[in-house]
Amino acid sequence: MATRTEILIPDIGDFTDVEVIEVLVAPGDQVEKEQGLLTLETDKATMDVPSPWAGKVLEACVSTGDKVSMGDLAVIMEIGVDVPQIAVPKADAPAAVAAAPAEDMTAASETEADTAATGATSSSVQVTVPDIGDFDGVEIIDVLVNVGDTVEPEQGLVSLETDKATMDVPSPQAGVVESLQVKVGDKVSEGNPLLVLTVTESATTSSGAPKAAPQQSQPAKLAAAVSEPASAPSTRAPERSRAIDEEGFALAHAGPSVRKFAREVGVDLIRVMGSGRKGRITHADVKQYIKDRMSQTPAVSSPGLPSVPDVDFAKFGEIEVRPLGRIHKISGPRLQASWLNIPHVTQHDLADITDMEAMRNALKHSAAAKGIRLTPLAFIMRACAMALQEFPQF
Repeated sequence: MATRTEILIPDIGDFTDVEVIEVLVAPGDQVEKEQGLLTLETDKATMDVPSPWAGKVLEACVSTGDKVSMGDLAVIMEIGVDVPQIAVPKADAPAAVAAAPAEDMTAASETEADTAATGATSSSVQVTVPDIGDFDGVEIIDVLVNVGDTVEPEQGLVSLETDKATMDVPSPQAGVVESLQVKVGDKVSEGNPLLVLTVTESATTSSGAPKAAPQQSQPAKLAAAVSEPASAPSTRAPERSRAIDEEGFALAHAGPSVRKFAREVGVDLIRVMGSGRKGRITHADVKQYIKDRMSQTPAVSSPGLPSVPDVDFAKFGEIEVRPLGRIHKISGPRLQASWLNIPHVTQHDLADITDMEAMRNALKHSAAAKGIRLTPLAFIMRACAMALQEFPQF
């Protein structure tokens, strides 16, 4: 049964009237447990307010620039199952009310764990094409999963190819592929449906599985976030983040959710210009950086380049016309530009031509009788002709 739940600002230490610098969700968004809802900034740290449960956002009750304190209403969500309410004391409440006994908190955590262990909920999630910049009608060149496959978060689902890049669309969460809505060769744009995932939320899958440790209380999580420096780099970066300058990344002015997003997509924050207050980097800045990088391509022509002559090769003999693939069409002008603009490198190798020279000397006199000067070039051209017969695409 769905439950309408109010998410309040948790314990943020001794801070009051903390500024909301970014609202990370909008009405209608599906959020996961621990996903950031909004970002707060004090004069000492930047922190995200995470969602205590998975559900659907009904209303965002704060806006960028608002001032909030502990206990203020942040977001109203619709939760798929009945959930216990966490009593968050108001900032002006007596200290005796704010301080809950440790025994009560432990008991509540165990009760929540036991409740979650007794049931599991399954839901169907529609996976769509994410933001791919200014591209429309992008071709699907590979479907990486089949119906019934189990996928992990960030696992590739389909491969897209534009005229500038090839990219995989990752799975937003773990689940089982319920149905595919695209195939190889289809053209898609941002927001088009790709497939449906069946997502199961369960605390334990069997009685033999180890019992999950009690969840840390929401106020304790936020207190820990405040006590750590906001710019501390993650100790476990994704594989795609190996090229990130960790020292510069740590100094970038960005919130935790932006840092996590940047690591997921492999963007070094030190290279991103922030458009937020005091130069703070936002999610939009990271997305714009990706769009700019994808749109940067080497120049394929310039006023100084000669045009390719239109030659009628049929006058030299029989010809065969074959259609070029998109990659070949794109590569041709670029390769010509590179050939004319970039310095060449010549590779020199040594080869034993003893046998070739013996044959050339044996044929040299008969060739001379026909008025032909037999040089090593004739053998080299013969080798090239034989290679082209075997590899005509070259």
